[in-house]
Amino acid sequence: MSQGYNNSEACRIVGINRRTGKRWRNGDHSPHHGKPKPPIRAEASAAGPSRYLRETDRIHIADRLREKASIRQIASELGRSPSTISREIRRNGALWRGKNWTYRPHAAQRRAEERRPRPKQGKIRQNPELRDFIQHHLSRRWSPEQICQALRARFPNRPEMQVVHETIYQALYVQGRGELRRELARSLRTGRTMRRPHRQSSRRQPRMSKDMVMISERPAEAADRAIPGHWEGDLIIGKAHKSAIGTLVERTSRFVALVYLPDGRRPAQVRDALVQTVSALPAQLRRSLTWDQGAEMALHKEFSTATDMPVFFCDPGSPWQRGSNENTNGLLRQYFPKGSDLARYSRQELDAVAAELNSRPRKTLGWETPAERLAKLLTTAS
Repeated sequence: MSQGYNNSEACRIVGINRRTGKRWRNGDHSPHHGKPKPPIRAEASAAGPSRYLRETDRIHIADRLREKASIRQIASELGRSPSTISREIRRNGALWRGKNWTYRPHAAQRRAEERRPRPKQGKIRQNPELRDFIQHHLSRRWSPEQICQALRARFPNRPEMQVVHETIYQALYVQGRGELRRELARSLRTGRTMRRPHRQSSRRQPRMSKDMVMISERPAEAADRAIPGHWEGDLIIGKAHKSAIGTLVERTSRFVALVYLPDGRRPAQVRDALVQTVSALPAQLRRSLTWDQGAEMALHKEFSTATDMPVFFCDPGSPWQRGSNENTNGLLRQYFPKGSDLARYSRQELDAVAAELNSRPRKTLGWETPAERLAKLLTTAS
């Protein structure tokens, strides 16, 4: 009507009864909700794009739905994602005559405004059983995603016991929510209580240029993880670069073996420790080893002679070529923090840490544990 239309024409354009339009203009109280209906006002386009749908957007949706326009057409006209429009109709519309949606823009606006006030009580705070389950598994150093998968598997018919992993991260990261104990953030892989963007790894120069067989010559069966027995290896370094622990990860099952290095990480010491660890493996699990170009592997030829296990080297500054091992080293830092003296850990302690990692479900294995997957592979091979 502010554009010059009379009452009847304005009501026809909006798609409402003339009496309804009169009530809206006059601000009369609704007989259903006891609240005054605000007059229809066109929002200024100068306000710019909004994160939330406005009332004018909802009126446009209602008009186009009556004209049988598709969700994607409406989304394109409003500059929104189709899922935004679909979710808006599903959440703020109403079922009418069976399964047909009827969408009333002003009622939808009211519903959206009533849901918007913050803060809201989180799902974890509302459910003590859910909170205790999450805290127990965080204390066992499970990741939030592993916990969420365990909740779905254990409580498939109880939606109140299921959350997404972002909910757990928010309960730990956001101060003032009080849903999970703050100290449990130290059980996360990084140990941080706030997010930090990833940084690019610095380029490194080759440290060995003699007798190296590069990863490009590694058998195809190792690259596609089809056959067990191909390993990735590295060292995690302790305080002042004076101590280290060797890490070996089987590519197919992600099974972890830790190499005990009590006396240091000189090439001869690394060679002897690797030979001792690898010699304990079944013959079918000794196919190849992939390492970075660290100087500790200078005696790789002697290792290969002793174990009949070839060593392949990654390209400089290419940690993604040993992705499973890099991921495992991140997991191990929960047990062996940076800056700590790694020489103080005994072989029994290393074996206990490896056993705990190998009994932890992994997303990449379809939530099987590495120990279960390796046992299955060995049974199939035999």
